[in-house]
Amino acid sequence: MNSDAVFLCDLDAIPNHQAKSFTLEINQQSISLFVVRRDDKFFAYKNSCPHTGVELNWQADQFLDLSNEYIQCAVHGARFRIEDGRCVWGPCLNQSLKSLSVKIENQRLMLFGT
Repeated sequence: MNSDAVFLCDLDAIPNHQAKSFTLEINQQSISLFVVRRDDKFFAYKNSCPHTGVELNWQADQFLDLSNEYIQCAVHGARFRIEDGRCVWGPCLNQSLKSLSVKIENQRLMLFGT
């Protein structure tokens, strides 16, 4: 296992077409992030809207719109593509969420490069 990797969760902890939030303490810094699962792909982003800097979720693990097709900011309704974090609707149009690198190792989701 890579020594720079941080364990997030077992793969089955994130249901398909849903998201899960995490708050980690790394190098004496608190990092708030979330991961969205699409089939066997996982997309991780810092939990911060590029428009105002607020956290995106309105309650625990609630990051997706009603159709589960877009990440949605709870404050102003901006919508972001799951695959690349780019805003497709709202006040931060064409801005992007900060992506984070995750990989699967032994059926566990690992965060890299923090």
